Amino acid sequence: MDKSELQVKYENEIKPELKKLLGIENDMAVPTLEKIVVNAGIGSEYKNNSGVIEEMSEIIATITGQKPVVTKAKKAIANFKIRAGMPNGVKVTLRKDRMWDFYYKLVNIVFPRVKDFRGVSDKSFDGRGNYTVGIVEHTVFPEIDINKLQKIRSLQVVINTTADNDEHAKILLEKLGMPFRKAK
Repeated sequence: MDKSELQVKYENEIKPELKKLLGIENDMAVPTLEKIVVNAGIGSEYKNNSGVIEEMSEIIATITGQKPVVTKAKKAIANFKIRAGMPNGVKVTLRKDRMWDFYYKLVNIVFPRVKDFRGVSDKSFDGRGNYTVGIVEHTVFPEIDINKLQKIRSLQVVINTTADNDEHAKILLEKLGMPFRKAK
C-alpha cells in the first residue's frame, strides 16, 4: 500500500521542521503518531437491546475500516447494573497506513462537518503526549448513512504520539493540521 499524502508530508516537510524547532538531533527522536484508538461505550443499553454490540461494531468498522474488539466489564458494578464479563463497549486500534488515513479524515473531513465547530480543546493531553477528543455525534463521519440509524452515539478518539511531553505533542498535532481552539 502506498503511503498516504499526510504521511509523505510528515516525512518530507514536518519532520525536518520539528527537528529544528524542538532542537532534536536524532531522526528517531522526532515525535510522530504511534497509534489511534477509537472507543465507543454502550453502558447499560445492552440490557434492553442485545443487538447494540453488532450495531456499534458495524458503525466502528465502517468508520475506521477495521473490525473492532468487544470490551467486557472486568468487575460487577451494581449501581450501573453491570455484571462481570458483560459487554460494555467496542474499540479499535489503528496503526501505520490506516492510522494516517484516519487522522487525515478526522482533521480534514470530520471536524469541519461538526456543527458550530470552533476548534478542539488543548487541555485534553494526558501529560505523556497523548491526546483524547470526544465526538458527540458519530453522524459527522461521511460513511454513516443517517437513514439507517437507530440512535446517535458518541465516540472517543485517543491519539498516541511518541512525544515525551504535551508541548511537543501539541506542536506535532498542530503541524499535522489539528484545529486547536484559539486562545482569546
